Parts: sequence; structure tokens; C-alpha cells
Amino acid sequence: MKHQLSLKNFTLCVAFTLISTILTGQSALAQVSIVTSVPDYAAIAKTIGRDKVDVISLTKGYQDPHFVDAKPIFITRLNKADMLIYNGLDLEIGWLPILITGARNSDIASPSAIGHYNASASIKDFLDVHAAPIDRSMGDVHPGGNPHFMLDPRNGIPVARGIAARLIRMDPENAALYEENFKNFVSALRLKISEWETELVPFKGIEVVTYHKLWTYFLDWAGLKHAGTIEPKPGISPTPSHTAELIKNMERDNIRLIIAANYYPGKTASIIAQKAGATFIPLPTMVEGRDGIDTYIELFDAIVGEITSALNNTRDSN
Repeated sequence: MKHQLSLKNFTLCVAFTLISTILTGQSALAQVSIVTSVPDYAAIAKTIGRDKVDVISLTKGYQDPHFVDAKPIFITRLNKADMLIYNGLDLEIGWLPILITGARNSDIASPSAIGHYNASASIKDFLDVHAAPIDRSMGDVHPGGNPHFMLDPRNGIPVARGIAARLIRMDPENAALYEENFKNFVSALRLKISEWETELVPFKGIEVVTYHKLWTYFLDWAGLKHAGTIEPKPGISPTPSHTAELIKNMERDNIRLIIAANYYPGKTASIIAQKAGATFIPLPTMVEGRDGIDTYIELFDAIVGEITSALNNTRDSN
């Protein structure tokens, strides 16, 4: 009997020890759980947080972030999140709010919550702001401004600063690490911005046609001129008359390049380019929008590299 009690006590002791070890290990390895609406913010958060964060993006880089299926698994992920990072300016208006409501997570639900980070709040100057009343006849227009501000690489800096600041508040024990990683990211990004701007200098003022008015910030930063869109209005499919007029204008003004996000259909753009004697290049617009693009810097390496290469080729052919 004593032997049985001793064995029972030993078993309970071992079980208690194992549970304590597991719980202690979990505590020591605890990470800040971050959910982002798009991969750009996930990539920056990983760069700043490293192994102190667990990050997942709800969407893929090859998807149109305007139109995303609100999957039940997204609610589960948001329910468990310590922090939500999203674009704002109504980019995700059609799918993210209902997910946040369904997640019932007070850590991210309210804009005043420390875990609720609207990246657009870190940006000072927006383009394509509409002061007049907006209606659906104008297409998919965002009254607060064009939401694709991350296509200006300079905007990566204030957004990264905002992410770092939230992480420092949420996890002060690792504040020094977050601050150091943020500074390293900014240093590397500024160096690359200088390199990209040097590559773009020979093409200042060249006119470019886009599929959707998505490239406003990039063109403004790069010094290229926006000569028109294949969509007659944002989100509205091109009509034959609009397409014919666009081809006519491109021929008249000797416009030799069309660019589009690689998640848009390429057939119409290819036909217009062929008839106008131009080059069409589909481009990634977000991290992971193509194989080999895993960081914010790699995204712009790809975009700048392909655009400058195409412009060089069109210039040599003239």
C-alpha cells in the first residue's frame, strides 16, 4: 500500500514537473502575435520583431487587396492576435471590418487599442484626395486619398516607425531589440532609395500608362508622368471607345510603356501595347507578389529594375 502511494505521488510529481516545464517554456518563448491585412506590413513587422513576433498576413501578394474573401479562418486568427496592422484609407473596407467585429478581440477591435494599428495614420501627405462628395458613378474612389501609399518606398519609414513603437509599448522587455532592428531597416531602406533614385534619373518626365490608378505614389516618387489608365474610372472595365482613344493618345504622344499590377488581367493591356507600339509589363505591387520577393526592399528592387530595363529598351528602339 505504501509502495502504491509512493508510486502515485511520484507520478503526480512528474506530471506537475512536466506541466510546469511546458508552461515555463511557453512563457519564455511567448511571441507577440501579429496579423496584417497585406504582406508588406507582415514583412516589415518580421524585420523589426524577428523571433519575438509571430506574423501572418491575411492576403497574398498576388491578390487584389480591394477584393478578398472574408474566410472564417481569418476570424480565428484575428481572435488570437495581439496586434492588427492594416493599410486603411478604405483599402480593406469591403472585407476587414466584418472580420474584426466577428473576432471579438478587444486587443485589436478599437482604433484606440494598442494592438490596433492603421498604417495610414503614420502618413502625412496623401495623393488623389477628393474634397467634393463621392458617389458610385465615379468608380472605386477613396475619398481620403489614394490608398496605395506603400508604393512610395519613403513611406515605408514612418510605417516601420509606427510598428516599432507599438511593439515597444506592448513588449517593453525587448524594446532595445525592436529599436535596433528598426534603425537597421531604415538605414538599409534609405541606402536603397538613393540607389533606386539614381537608376531612375535618366527617365525623369517620361510618360507611362497604367491599368488602374494604383501607381500614383510610385510615379510621383520616381519622377515619371501618369499619362492615363486603361480603366476609364477606378474599378471600371475598359470600354472599346476608351481603349481606342487611349491607343490614339499613346501613338500621338509617343508613350511606350504600360504597367499594371500582376493580379490584373493582362490581355487588354497587351493588345493596347501592341497596337500603340508600346511595351507592357505586369509588375508585383506587394511583398510575395512573385517568387523571390520576400522583403519590402526586394519588392522595389524588382519594380525599379523592370521599369528601368523596359524604358532603356524602348529608348534604344526609337
